[in-house]
Amino acid sequence: MNQLILTPHETVTVVEHAPERLVVDVTYVPGGKQPPAHFHPEQDEHFEITGGIVGVKLPGERLELERGAVLEIPRGTPHVLWNAGTEPATARWTTTPAGRTLDWFAKLDALNREHGKLPGLLAFAPVLVEFEDVFRVVGPQFVIRTLARFGRGEGAALESTA
Repeated sequence: MNQLILTPHETVTVVEHAPERLVVDVTYVPGGKQPPAHFHPEQDEHFEITGGIVGVKLPGERLELERGAVLEIPRGTPHVLWNAGTEPATARWTTTPAGRTLDWFAKLDALNREHGKLPGLLAFAPVLVEFEDVFRVVGPQFVIRTLARFGRGEGAALESTA
């Protein structure tokens, strides 16, 4: 489980894994679509750009980072990263603490290897709920939880959130 496919355009190679941190080398190939805005409720992220151009969206800010640039993303900060150039973009990515991030990456890898891509939102919603301590799409979480119930075939009456 050294190299993991997160999306058809994003792979990581595990460099170090310990409870206090996960270090991976990430590669973003050109031509991929931007992932949804998301945040990590319990982890901080640190990126050191090692090649290419990494596009970044943060609240009120859009950046293009090149080799040598460093990016800190504190937990809870909505963000998006992607390849903003025509050549592969690479970075050393550290997540602290590691939490269940490697499990999240392994789940994404399994889905990509099984389907050649991530499934649609209805089928993917249960996975988002399972890993909401690691990764959350920006937006109302009750929508994701509702879709997850249908995605698991639990379309019965929904519980009241009142």
